Amino acid sequence: MNRTLGRSGIEVSALGMGCWAIGGPYAGGANQYGWGRVDDAESIRAVHRALELGVTFFDTASSYGAGHSEVVLGRALGADRDRVVIATKWGFTFDERTREALGTDSGVAYLRSCLEGSLRRLGTDHVDLYQLHLGDLPVAEALDLIGPLEDLVAAGKIRAYGWSTDDPERAAAFAAAGPHCTAVQHDMSVLADRPAMIELCERAGLASINRGPLAMGLLSGKYADGRTVARDDVRSQSYDWMTYFRDGAGAPEWLARVEALREVFATGGRTPTQGALAWLWARSATTVPIPGFRTVTQVEQNAGALAHGPLRPDEFAAVEDLLADLRVATVA
Repeated sequence: MNRTLGRSGIEVSALGMGCWAIGGPYAGGANQYGWGRVDDAESIRAVHRALELGVTFFDTASSYGAGHSEVVLGRALGADRDRVVIATKWGFTFDERTREALGTDSGVAYLRSCLEGSLRRLGTDHVDLYQLHLGDLPVAEALDLIGPLEDLVAAGKIRAYGWSTDDPERAAAFAAAGPHCTAVQHDMSVLADRPAMIELCERAGLASINRGPLAMGLLSGKYADGRTVARDDVRSQSYDWMTYFRDGAGAPEWLARVEALREVFATGGRTPTQGALAWLWARSATTVPIPGFRTVTQVEQNAGALAHGPLRPDEFAAVEDLLADLRVATVA
């Protein structure tokens, strides 16, 4: 089950793997930005298992684990690098040695130097999709980067580029100005439909790369028992955008939604996570969800959704009936 990465013509598996979590601990002062401790050997086994199961798209960022995610992904892919499509991002600055978050840099010089760092860590001579990671950057500043990005395409350092932003207007302006802009990465899940972004992607020929397709793990159902995440896990933080978790535990109002969806997804023989991914594929032909992972088991669970494919129209309608009040709120 494959999809085309927007107007680039690059073919990818309909499911990607998000590599934020395998970067390991990453902090700036008291703020945690990683997903807790990881086992690099298990991460590498998980990437290998994803390849065996037909996954050909891996999304990371220079800042995940202060570069460690790219290092692990590069080691895991090795000679298989040319079988896959690698997406990474730039914009956040960090100390690779201390794994400390430092700030941001939207300048052209950092765009180029950050790419060189990513190529070194990934062990490759090119990145397939290079994404601006600063979602709220003013449009004028973002447009100043189009020329340098086109130069990198011409030089063979990147094949295409995009913007990781939740703002459709920013994404539209970037896509309109950039001949090789082919994707927008944005938050989206069955709990958070993004109709304006989907409309843009369908109209402009962009891939909708879905960050947070499992609501940061909440849609797995494993937090229904009240368990909490580790203190060095980003989900333990009280960021404004951390809506699905509160004090490190699943927010009760969202857990109730997950439980209500379980029965609908089960009718098709899917697990909750597989149902959530299937909803995204049914929502639009542009979507490519990138659930995170840390273990082989998680990869197998997520990749198992490929065998089921998108929700059927009647299953999709049943989900929309359950979440009708959320959809009204989204449109409003």
